[in-house]
Amino acid sequence: MNDSPGWATPGSSPSDGERPGTESGAQQPAPPTPPADDPKWSAEQPPPGQWSSPGTTPPEAPQAQPQPTTGWGQQPGTPQTGQYGPQSGYPGGPGQWGQPAAAKPGVIPLRPLGLGEILDGAVATMRTHWRAVLPITLVVATVVQVISVIVQKFMLDDLAFATDPNAGPEEIFDSLGSTFAASAVVQLIQILGTIVVTAMLTMVFSRAVLGQQSSVSDAWREARPQLLRLIGLTLLLALGAILLGAVLILPGVLTESVGLAVLGFAVWLPILVWLGIKFTLASPALMLEKSTVLKAFARSSKLVKDTWWRIFGITLLTTVIAFFISGMIVAPFQIISLFAFSGGLDAMAEGSGMTSWGALIAPAIGLIIAQTIVMPFQSGVTVLLYVDQRIRREGLDLELARAAGLENYGTTGG
Repeated sequence: MNDSPGWATPGSSPSDGERPGTESGAQQPAPPTPPADDPKWSAEQPPPGQWSSPGTTPPEAPQAQPQPTTGWGQQPGTPQTGQYGPQSGYPGGPGQWGQPAAAKPGVIPLRPLGLGEILDGAVATMRTHWRAVLPITLVVATVVQVISVIVQKFMLDDLAFATDPNAGPEEIFDSLGSTFAASAVVQLIQILGTIVVTAMLTMVFSRAVLGQQSSVSDAWREARPQLLRLIGLTLLLALGAILLGAVLILPGVLTESVGLAVLGFAVWLPILVWLGIKFTLASPALMLEKSTVLKAFARSSKLVKDTWWRIFGITLLTTVIAFFISGMIVAPFQIISLFAFSGGLDAMAEGSGMTSWGALIAPAIGLIIAQTIVMPFQSGVTVLLYVDQRIRREGLDLELARAAGLENYGTTGG
């Protein structure tokens, strides 16, 4: 097994084997033969191994009992280093079986995950592997915002010229055209930056699941072969959304029918959300399974099937959390920009003061900080959702356990 998971469809689980230090059907040593003249021993004794004195612990451990197969559990009472926390005996009291803890070599336990475990796993990766996560997001966010500030500087200058009452129709048209072009450039840079971050962070999170450290160079080396395909996947999703909107909304716009345009939008939005969730796992499938774009779409559709609402809820909650975190970080910088560099509310109402470098740089600093925190959180939740779905449907926990070096994980004693 490689030091990092191949994330291909796992094969059959390893056959059940013997637990180290345990032999199937081994008989327990018989108790010592009592002296013939000892009055405390009766002439007839129960069969060995079937009794113990009340209130005392028998000198020899009882014979190992077969454990019900859990798929990702281990026999109770036989913890192994690196798989379980401190536990011994029989959980739940004498004669009772308790659910053993799942192995946790990295940031998540190797079993189906709950909402809290997915969110906690994303945060734990950011905290534990910050040396790899922080430089990736910080550098990309800084590059994106620097380019955006430069583009917006000229874009806002054009807007100020367009609002000049002495400007003619041709000048206004040219100004608005350059504004849309500049906005498109900013969005394109933002998308490309997000793609790079997503690709590299996916590799960091895949190693964090196994408890393995990552570096920026490792993440780049593993993500680079799939970057062009990830760009194609992202652009294909964006193109599909635009074409779908054009088919549903454009007829109303061309016929100048507001009702038809609104109806088209009302149909387009839920379809867009449905398709977005259906293909939300395509990116990690593409990166971790080294597949093609079309196969990644098919894999995401298969993994999301019958769990659309659950994934929608987790994704929506993640988006809301990210929105509030970004808002709390960016808001103070926007206030500083407004009153320190833009001349206050009156200047903003007049449309002046927003073209200064200070008014553009202050919010950009806030956005850099916000994106450095939010991007890995959202990427981490998506990757862990992918892992969770594969554990639930394909037994990926066994594959991950073997990749983490837990050779006997999921086997039972004979």
